[in-house]
Amino acid sequence: MKTKSSCFFTLITLLLLGLNTKALASIADSSAFRNDAKIETWLKQNNIPILGLGIIKNGKVEKLKVYGNLVNGKPAPLNTVFNVAAITKTITSMVALKLVSDGKLDLDEPLYKYWIDPDLSADDRYKLLTTRIILTHQTGFANWRRLNKSKKLEFGFTPGTKYQYSGEGYEYLAKALEKKFNTHFDVLAKDVILNPLRMHDTHFVWSNSFVNRFAVGFDDKGIGYPITQNNTPSAADLLKTTVEDYSKFIIALVNGKILKPAVYEDMIKRRVTLKEDKYAGLGWEIFDNLGDNEYVLSHGGGDPGVRTAVFISPKTKDGLIIFTNSDDGYKVYAPLLSAYFDNVGKRIFDIEVSAK
Repeated sequence: MKTKSSCFFTLITLLLLGLNTKALASIADSSAFRNDAKIETWLKQNNIPILGLGIIKNGKVEKLKVYGNLVNGKPAPLNTVFNVAAITKTITSMVALKLVSDGKLDLDEPLYKYWIDPDLSADDRYKLLTTRIILTHQTGFANWRRLNKSKKLEFGFTPGTKYQYSGEGYEYLAKALEKKFNTHFDVLAKDVILNPLRMHDTHFVWSNSFVNRFAVGFDDKGIGYPITQNNTPSAADLLKTTVEDYSKFIIALVNGKILKPAVYEDMIKRRVTLKEDKYAGLGWEIFDNLGDNEYVLSHGGGDPGVRTAVFISPKTKDGLIIFTNSDDGYKVYAPLLSAYFDNVGKRIFDIEVSAK
């Protein structure tokens, strides 16, 4: 099955990075992105207030660093809290897959047994919705129901027949899990993933502990956006975390500490072709044929004043975590990929900007 990807991360890299000749040229100077002083200078020149960087090598932390300053002018600390936008979905998908791994959830069990959105009650295609279909973005939902003319949740196509990136799908899954396990989704996430991995600085809702260390988002003119202090958890967006906390998650994943091997293999199976050598897996995008049997799992996020991305090589157990608090944050993707993933990073870039 082949279809055009509508993932927000794809749009950011393709439209804003891939067609930007300055960004293309920056790959040649990627070695500068191993030098802290040069990174700080580059960030100032490109109006990116804060960069959170996590480098994982062979399943261990090689580097955790936060560059730049908070709104009060103080240097951003290592425990700076970022809104990571759609990267929230990587935690949500792992909550579901961990439940599958523990034998508490079936990937192909119809979710209507637990939850039916009232907007869909008259369309029995809701009976086709499963965790697997949601994690591969094949629900038939728009990204958000507000994008529909009716402003209601509706099917654009029959679930399982096409790819359409959808935050609504993840919200639907969270609601079904809440009903099945009789608990709030953020509580379930803490029990299943966050607490076991000691991710105590990761929250689905706003916490007063973020005061004086939150990376306020900025537009491309350096004007700050209002802070979204959400009290309702979202399974698709607005997760607050630190580079250190999120690195714990990636390290546990690549070292086989979260999922049983069979579920892990299910997660990385190429299920929908987005373009040549790029696929949708369960909760991740997969870049394949990168040379030497290499492949990379990826996810990105974008909200106003937020550009985030993560890349993971299961084969080498290497990872790259990029958190920024600026609409211009996408500018660091290509040089950081080139600096820390070498030729594999350049191949990912080539795949992302290809027309096929």
